[in-house]
Amino acid sequence: MPSRRLPPLRALEAFMRTVRLGSARAAAEEIGLSPSALSRRITNLEEFVGKKLFTRARQSMQLTDEGQAFYEAVNPHMEALARAVESQSDNISLLRLRLGVLPLFGSQRLFPRLGELRKRHPLLHIDIDTGPHLEDRVGDTLDAAIILSRGPASGLHAVRLDHNLVHAICSKDVARNIGDVVNAESLAKQTFLIHNELPESFVAWKAAHQLEEMDPAAIDHYDSGQLMLEAAAQGLGIAIMHDDHMRRAADSRLTELSKKDVESPYSYWFVCKPTALETRPVRLFHDWLVRAGL
Repeated sequence: MPSRRLPPLRALEAFMRTVRLGSARAAAEEIGLSPSALSRRITNLEEFVGKKLFTRARQSMQLTDEGQAFYEAVNPHMEALARAVESQSDNISLLRLRLGVLPLFGSQRLFPRLGELRKRHPLLHIDIDTGPHLEDRVGDTLDAAIILSRGPASGLHAVRLDHNLVHAICSKDVARNIGDVVNAESLAKQTFLIHNELPESFVAWKAAHQLEEMDPAAIDHYDSGQLMLEAAAQGLGIAIMHDDHMRRAADSRLTELSKKDVESPYSYWFVCKPTALETRPVRLFHDWLVRAGL
């Protein structure tokens, strides 16, 4: 039985890196090629498959529809090949990812699903960092991070993980004391709980309820969403948080002051340096995270 003709593997590597990094120049630097040499490898691949995979304009290369379809068809097999080699090799050590993550995202969304990732990639192990300034430490003490942000800094590869609504969350006793009418008078004696990194959420919630001039009795600041939820459940104040936080907490002590939809200025993002996507631990986690829909 005649063997099948395989595509040039170096050309496949050039193609995959260009797609993942989003830049032909970055891909060329990673592989150690000149941009023109990388372009020639991709041209060889295009000639092999008989399809135009990229459009080229000046220094830019954009995937065509056929190029996107080719990537989606080939990528799973490239990953399967890498896993097969790993499983048969005695020389491949553990894959280590240094991941920054906010505690509430970790406990509510990430850890309940990490078992799936371990089964899929047994060699991938994750060092978890919940310290401050996660975004600033990406590329230094962190390989990647999951942050809550209005929008990550330029220069980072970023994937938006969700869109959120802002809610005022409190204990049922506090809600009963306030009553059905949410206005400046009913809230004047209340304490609000605000996360240090999410001040604009309170601004958005007040604006949506026409309470811009409302001054509560006090505003207490927290650096932990998990502790904010517990404080709210204990009747210590009204936590300004996302609907997703309350739903996933599933705490019967908590309720919402208003059902009005208020779009949050903040979303969860996965961020890393673009070149980090070419390291196997980051790429495996990134691809799993996007597919898992956390």
